Amino acid sequence: MDLPEGVTPAGTRGRILHAALKLFAEYGFFGASIRDIAREVGINSATLYAHYPAKEHILAELIQLGHEELRQRMREAAADAGPDPADQLAALVRAQVLVHTDYPLLALVANHELHAISPDRAAPALALREEARQLLLTALDRGVAQGAFDVPDVGLAGIAIGSLGLRVANWFGPDQPYTRDQVADAYVGFALRLAGSPLPRG
Repeated sequence: MDLPEGVTPAGTRGRILHAALKLFAEYGFFGASIRDIAREVGINSATLYAHYPAKEHILAELIQLGHEELRQRMREAAADAGPDPADQLAALVRAQVLVHTDYPLLALVANHELHAISPDRAAPALALREEARQLLLTALDRGVAQGAFDVPDVGLAGIAIGSLGLRVANWFGPDQPYTRDQVADAYVGFALRLAGSPLPRG
């Protein structure tokens, strides 16, 4: 899947986003022009500008979609996991990894091209990223407080665990011998080890 269903605009706007995602992932934001995107969609540049006033607006919407999908899945995971810190951490890591296996191109563009938009346009996505980060840190803090985790520095542990899932989009694809669930299960194990927690039973 290229983009999340239900939140991606329909019609020409959606086609523009799909085309831009493909080109930004392959050539980067600065390597893909408005003409390239319009050609990919099968429209002229004037028609594209009627939907998006600048290339930066297209990228900003893609970045917002990617971070919103991550935040939403992690919020749902935290709500469904129950009170046990290890269960919470496992659910959050699984959610993060699956976002990156399900939407690898979107994850790559949303993270690698964030620098290309202005601070004002990046701010909403950064707020969503921070909310997702806080969910992870809250689970780690709770685990440390309850003696379930052995983490000398929760902030660094959060960075390390979050970075694991972030890189999945760089290599996961149909050419790999792993399913999305196999990757998620393995990364949950890695995260629990980093937190100094026993692996789940069964």
